Amino acid sequence: MTRKERLGNVKRILVKVGSAVLTGDNGIDLNIVEQLVADIAALRERGLQVVFVSSGAIASGKHRMGIEGKLKNLPQKQAAAAIGQGRLMRVYSNAFGKHGLYVGQVLLTMSDITDRKRFLNIRNTILQLLEWGVIPIINENDTVAVDEIKFGDNDNLAAMVANIVEADLVVNLTSTNGLYDQNPNNSKKARLIPVVKEITEEIEKAAGEEGTEAGVGGMRSKVLAAKKVVAVGTPYIIAPGKRTGVLQEIMDGKEVGTLFLPSAEHLNSRKYWIAFTLRPRGRLVLDEGAVQAIVHDGKSLLPSGITRVEGDFVIGDAVSCVDVDGNLIARGLANYSAEEMKKIIGLKSSQIEQALGYKDYDEAIHRDNLAVTIHHAEKPKG
Repeated sequence: MTRKERLGNVKRILVKVGSAVLTGDNGIDLNIVEQLVADIAALRERGLQVVFVSSGAIASGKHRMGIEGKLKNLPQKQAAAAIGQGRLMRVYSNAFGKHGLYVGQVLLTMSDITDRKRFLNIRNTILQLLEWGVIPIINENDTVAVDEIKFGDNDNLAAMVANIVEADLVVNLTSTNGLYDQNPNNSKKARLIPVVKEITEEIEKAAGEEGTEAGVGGMRSKVLAAKKVVAVGTPYIIAPGKRTGVLQEIMDGKEVGTLFLPSAEHLNSRKYWIAFTLRPRGRLVLDEGAVQAIVHDGKSLLPSGITRVEGDFVIGDAVSCVDVDGNLIARGLANYSAEEMKKIIGLKSSQIEQALGYKDYDEAIHRDNLAVTIHHAEKPKG
């Protein structure tokens, strides 16, 4: 299948642009903004809906205050974001206005989407903006976010938002041409990888750790974001953000950047929320039989398959399920607290009431609340 055929049914695109693309020596590069906005406006003329995740607030605030180099602490970053976010939105409002388009600002923290009701409310708000023909411009609410409620970087934020709005395609515009088999800054032999069918350890290793002074996320964070996006069945493209008309080239099916193909077995929106949005409060170590039952047979997790309980969690908290080697297998919502789980480890469902004095559920985690995060393991023979 060609790229053009693969992207032929795309109706809603999430475009993420990083600080390394947007910023120049004098803060926000207005020429790049105008170029990018014209490209997005052209997508709208094609009848496509566009959700826009933009970095640049902190960089803009730093420039306004005449600060060079890295900011020293969290309060400085938050203050710079407070100054820069308004400036950034004014720039976008003016640029989109030239094309007859309105913009709407949506600032998020991780806690906004870990709560299911707030998650759904955010989705309804963004979908209403799209229905009105408005371009939602989304950023992390850096002025209030602390480590406990931070997305980490806007690559991760974009992956989360893609699930919220059920995007048909995610395009991550960056300062490179795409993903290379090795760091192009260190090797002349580095080659661009045009298509990634599966995100393996080798692919993650090729991404490395490099970032830029302007932004938090390097190529590795983009690949990890791609891993989350393709898990829900959405293609993901890393492309050069400063290239004129790059979004039009992508929608024309041209071989631009690196295309990550969606997983054949993908999660629905709710299970994606469980797998990648919620922060696990504990960990369950599973025996081989439980791993096979969950990954290959689509079964619930029973107490009999648990060998160890770690952490301090309550009923309904997200927990990670790992194999004996510590490899993440799934994440799910616990039917019992950590204290209760420790009392029923290895027991059959029929023995739960005897151990606890009551039995609310047969399962430690029901399959409807269990999101498998690994699909490529082969079932043992025999």
